[in-house]
Amino acid sequence: MEYKDYYQILGVGKDADEKEIKKAYRKLARKYHPDVNPNDKRAEETFKEINEAYEVLSDPSKRQKYDQLGADWQRWQQTGGNPGNFDWSQWMGGAPGGNARYGTFEDLGDLFGSRSGGGGIFSDFFSQIFGGAGGRGRGQGFPYQTHTPSRQNYQQEVEISLYEAYHGATRTLAQSGRQIKIPRGVKTGSKVRIPGGVSAGRGGDLYLVIKVQPDPRFERKGDDLYATIQVDLYTALLGGQVDVQTMSGPVKLHIQPGTQNEQTIRLRGKGMPRLRRKGEHGDLYAKVKVRLPANLTTRQRALLEEMRRSGQKKGG
Repeated sequence: MEYKDYYQILGVGKDADEKEIKKAYRKLARKYHPDVNPNDKRAEETFKEINEAYEVLSDPSKRQKYDQLGADWQRWQQTGGNPGNFDWSQWMGGAPGGNARYGTFEDLGDLFGSRSGGGGIFSDFFSQIFGGAGGRGRGQGFPYQTHTPSRQNYQQEVEISLYEAYHGATRTLAQSGRQIKIPRGVKTGSKVRIPGGVSAGRGGDLYLVIKVQPDPRFERKGDDLYATIQVDLYTALLGGQVDVQTMSGPVKLHIQPGTQNEQTIRLRGKGMPRLRRKGEHGDLYAKVKVRLPANLTTRQRALLEEMRRSGQKKGG
């Protein structure tokens, strides 16, 4: 069995700390990721080795065992020992039975940020020494059959703003720089499918589960939006125009004379885009909130008193 020098694979010294190891891993993972090097078998194999090396050197218990093995291996070589006769039995971690091998899938919580992940099949060296067990909270081991690889789909929640849900958005996979488009009109619970996920088709598909964050200006119900607009007393009484903010910019709204407080006005087509129905939108419902003047002049008070008396006479 071939001895693998994980320090050499990552290009770090044996005294490298966790931060240095992670930095080297992320740099190499981006360079050799299958999405960046499509149909490049050599890059794919290098990518697997990088992930395997990081799996060991980033785990204190695995690294300690590996360092002990490395020291023993070096002593064996220095004394002229034949690598083919090295006693591996004392280092065996219990290889998985049958033809199953194990791989890791990086924590999807880091899909867009802190780690460059990936998946792959561990080498015989790793499987024999560490028993094929990958991950320790960071990743999760799952079986690959050598002839019929099992495919698993994954889900990852992604938060977007209401503005992004209206206009569409993109997210970048940290591992590869791949741009993922989130279509206009998605709702909380909508799923965006990424065929092949982040592991070049080896680990099933990835589904981004959308969560639309609350917006301070609008309440969303389906494809319709609800908002409150301020209208001064005089415009409500006499009619006029007010500016109303929509997701596509401000529009002029005509206020009919005698508009009542909390009256709702419908703005057709100013709601959210309808998902997968190009050109169609919901509506925007604007609830009027009449803003009363705080300080009346003597003249204004007199006119209002006159209006009140006139109204009382008609009512009487």
